[in-house]
Amino acid sequence: MSLLDGLREHSLVVADTGDLDAIKRYQPQDATTNPSLILKAFELPRYQELIDKVLAESCRDESDLSRIVDQLSVAIGGQIANVVPGRISTEVSAHLSFNTQASIHKAYELIERYEKMGINRSRVLIKLASTWEGIRAAQQLEREGINCNLTLLFSDAQAQACFDAGVYLISPFVGRVSDWYQKTTGEQFTPEEDPGVLFVKGICERAAAGHYDTVVMGASFRTTDQVLALAGCHRLTISPALLEQLDSMEGEVASKIQQKTVTRKAFTPLSEAGFRWQHNQDAMANEMLADGIRRFASDQQTLESLIAQRLTARA
Repeated sequence: MSLLDGLREHSLVVADTGDLDAIKRYQPQDATTNPSLILKAFELPRYQELIDKVLAESCRDESDLSRIVDQLSVAIGGQIANVVPGRISTEVSAHLSFNTQASIHKAYELIERYEKMGINRSRVLIKLASTWEGIRAAQQLEREGINCNLTLLFSDAQAQACFDAGVYLISPFVGRVSDWYQKTTGEQFTPEEDPGVLFVKGICERAAAGHYDTVVMGASFRTTDQVLALAGCHRLTISPALLEQLDSMEGEVASKIQQKTVTRKAFTPLSEAGFRWQHNQDAMANEMLADGIRRFASDQQTLESLIAQRLTARA
């Protein structure tokens, strides 16, 4: 049995890519994208016909580059949704990370675009940054039947606020947490000591102890060892490169996350002040959330520039 097949016995595998060929090859349940992954997809040969079609329609209907990015994201997401049996995550622009109402309206627009393509909202997860404002947007969207995936999650405060808000799914990051600690301390960590792995394990334990319905999906992996150390986490979103490695290796995979029923523990819901204070006390989380938002915003700007160049060339 491959390690990938063994992993699937304990966790639901999600593809962390917009590459349709990779998704078809590894047959994940769900797929998740972000501006960085859409930017990579923009250069893939298999998407060029679709991109040309979207841009041709945009020449008639849109002048706002950010909306053209949305059209492209949904067009690619629609193709992915036709391949995976589960859900596709589509991200709200990082520029809206601190604007609750704008995030909500953008989510409405994305869902409307999917539904015009015949893809029901039940197959879409709206991705939002795990800021206080993003979590508030998710809370309202969840009440309206629009499920959300809260990303760029680096602290216990972010996780707790998402649990409190009834968010459908959260994506705590593994690799970026580990990267920060390696850079800060100069140390290398075993999978058992890896700060990113321990962080996500802690989130899984908090979800179980609080009996929260929120799905925990480990994200941002750097190595197969990190992935296997989180076998048993509800879901794991994994890049094609790591999926290929796991699929090519044989061995047994054991669950590393306790799935047994645990005694319910009451966690105090966080106020805005409590959230901001607790998150602020975690230097890593504070730094990495800001860095992640900047990176996604930068990739969106790059994507908009490429789109503008293509539109100019068409004129």
